[in-house]
Amino acid sequence: MTILLEERVPRTLDTLVREWAKDDHRGTVIEAWLFEDEAARRDAERMFADLSIHARLRSAYKPLVHAFLEEFDIGGVTRATVRYPVHEKADHLRFLSEAYPLAALLEGIETRFEPGKVDLTYQITLEYADGSLAEHEVFAPNRLRTNHLDQVDLTPTGWLKVTGRTDGGPDLDEPLETEIEQVFHKVMGVVMAHDWPATEPYAETLAIDVAIPGIERELAYGDEVMSTREALHEDFYFSILEFFKHRSGRPPEDRGLQPGQIVPDIRHGEGDAQVRVSLRPFGVPSDPERPEQDIETADAAPSLAQIHRELAGLPGETFEGVSREGRPVRGLYRAGSRAAVLVTSGQHANETSAPVGTLRAVHRLLAAPEANIAYIPVENPDGYALHGRLCEGSPRHMHHAARYTSLGNDLEYGGSEPLYEIGARNQALALSGAQLHLNFHGYPAHEWTRPFTGYLPRGFELWTIPKGFFLIMRHHPAWDKTARTLIEAVTTGLSAVPGLAEFNRRQIEICSIHSGGTPYEIINDIPCLITADERHPTPMTLITEFPDETIYGEAYRFAHTVQMATVIAAEEAFNTLMSAAAGAF
Repeated sequence: MTILLEERVPRTLDTLVREWAKDDHRGTVIEAWLFEDEAARRDAERMFADLSIHARLRSAYKPLVHAFLEEFDIGGVTRATVRYPVHEKADHLRFLSEAYPLAALLEGIETRFEPGKVDLTYQITLEYADGSLAEHEVFAPNRLRTNHLDQVDLTPTGWLKVTGRTDGGPDLDEPLETEIEQVFHKVMGVVMAHDWPATEPYAETLAIDVAIPGIERELAYGDEVMSTREALHEDFYFSILEFFKHRSGRPPEDRGLQPGQIVPDIRHGEGDAQVRVSLRPFGVPSDPERPEQDIETADAAPSLAQIHRELAGLPGETFEGVSREGRPVRGLYRAGSRAAVLVTSGQHANETSAPVGTLRAVHRLLAAPEANIAYIPVENPDGYALHGRLCEGSPRHMHHAARYTSLGNDLEYGGSEPLYEIGARNQALALSGAQLHLNFHGYPAHEWTRPFTGYLPRGFELWTIPKGFFLIMRHHPAWDKTARTLIEAVTTGLSAVPGLAEFNRRQIEICSIHSGGTPYEIINDIPCLITADERHPTPMTLITEFPDETIYGEAYRFAHTVQMATVIAAEEAFNTLMSAAAGAF
């Protein structure tokens, strides 16, 4: 193992108390914005109050949402008007998105969002049932920073305002670089300065281990949680990928880069932040132990071993690929008289409802001897194992480090020898000759942010807020009409799934308020994107996207039930179409 950085970074909250909670500051007024949870901020306020120092410590992360939760009296409010900042250096909807999920939290209150000024301040008007009004301003501390791509981001930051100083010092109104910001920039600086090899992969594993305080606050809507530690993981992972793409001259949308495995492991810590960046070998492949479950009622992702046992119990011819770390990529093919369908899941291994949903569906389909199915339940076993390990420390985080393979690429974009994971899919297509690929996925079940590089996840803005169960159809141009007919049939079939229409309508409603609309088609209550694309080997590829990162219990059971129903509806619709086409000749 090679250590690139090992450092302790002082906790900004503790430093603030040490520097300002002194007798010679009695009567001073202090306002600070920090990436700290409410309990820690209130404890510090009490320390200041004991010395007659008037301190108000607020959240630098999602300050508007925190203000509604912590400061405003909304009892009796009938209407809320929020004017959000619009800044020339940020996406014009960025601060509207940052207000999410306020529209849901204020259920029963008429809520209106309007574009406001460029001064980084939300203007809020609350109207009460008795006719009274309350006007509020919420400062959203941000600063301009040059990022790892030599671009300028408007990023949330700590801030310090000091007035009425009794020691004769000047008033302060300035950015305050907090420890979480320092950790992010120290790690990125070390990664950017390292002398990486000239060819990919650059390392087996680039590990970023951080223990840090911060915010981990559940909200009273869906799976929503505000988490600065999760945000740090996301910003590390995608920023480092972006840096390596930029360094190699690849375009931002490239998914074929193979830098090696990038693993930010961000855990709760007390006091000062501790950070270590290291290069380490894979070691012997090992998978986290998980309890055995009934697949029909599973309330969390099962172990890879159980998935492989379930697969072994299905009829068909088995085949196998191998992952970068040496794990098997197992699949089966069972020939039949119906039109062949390829079913895959676990391409992005942090999307955990798909392997269970597809297992349940394929088990049902193969009960009919005429079914013609090729199936791979977990295409990315290395990522699946990594996701399990990361969830041991932070079970509610989306952990996008487990999204790609241990080579660091999206497995669908692999193709050079050795083939590793994509080799299993190639075998499935060669055995079956399938013309429809059902490729099952998920996306974050709560808001996805990158606050240290501007807030919105660059390149994935469409997926930053949950918008219900989503379908993507990619088809060869000549299959345009068939693809649309298939989507119509599948969404019609899904209307029979109890609760799905209501689930989608609510998420679409809240998402559209905070993202400026619905830039996609809605068919039978299902958001859909249908595009012509010749990149895929099959004429039609139907991709599911359920907001499943990372859910448990009843929410998880609902997710894999929807995934199961989609496989069954798509296989039936496809065969109906193929039979009709055959009968036309």
